[in-house]
Amino acid sequence: MDVLIHLFVGLHIIGIAALLGGFLTQMKAMGRGTARFVPGMLHGALTMLVTGVALVGLNQADHHHVNTIKIGVKLALLIVILGLVYVKRDEETVDKSQFALVGGLTMANVFIAVLWT
Repeated sequence: MDVLIHLFVGLHIIGIAALLGGFLTQMKAMGRGTARFVPGMLHGALTMLVTGVALVGLNQADHHHVNTIKIGVKLALLIVILGLVYVKRDEETVDKSQFALVGGLTMANVFIAVLWT
């Protein structure tokens, strides 16, 4: 079971990398006001959602303690991220504040995962 959990943690990190990497590559365009949500950002957020839910289930099945408040906060942030990226995915440009919000919430999600013990 540990191997399966570690596999899903790796896939979860790949999802974070896709979402945050898409944001970081668009930062220069954000300064010009031409930033957009690239498809990799949507795929990364969806990967995070699916693997995160799977990780909660796998950890509970393996009788590990799951901090449900932490998971709930992370899920709420991810739903906001996913909603913004999904709704604005076909627009040529995205408002700077919305784009920055997605990047900020993504980084907050990472720091919650790492620092909240």
